[in-house]
Amino acid sequence: MKPEEELQQIEALCRNLGAPEEQAKRMASQLVKRADQWVEQRGMTRVEAMKSLLELVVSGRQGTTPPGFEGENGSQADADDDF
Repeated sequence: MKPEEELQQIEALCRNLGAPEEQAKRMASQLVKRADQWVEQRGMTRVEAMKSLLELVVSGRQGTTPPGFEGENGSQADADDDF
């Protein structure tokens, strides 16, 4: 896939998840950049890196916590609030 096509597809996904046009463009370019970083830093394939990042985006949009991001004791934020 050509880089322009990939970027357009990711932009469309971000728009479908509710991001306005300009934000979708910004998010898509950041995701592409981060995927490239993960390929170098983590030794992942490009497909693995993009898949993981897109799963994070979708989980965040759905308000769910993706596996590996639960924290040690679950959510302590509510337990420590004084309000």
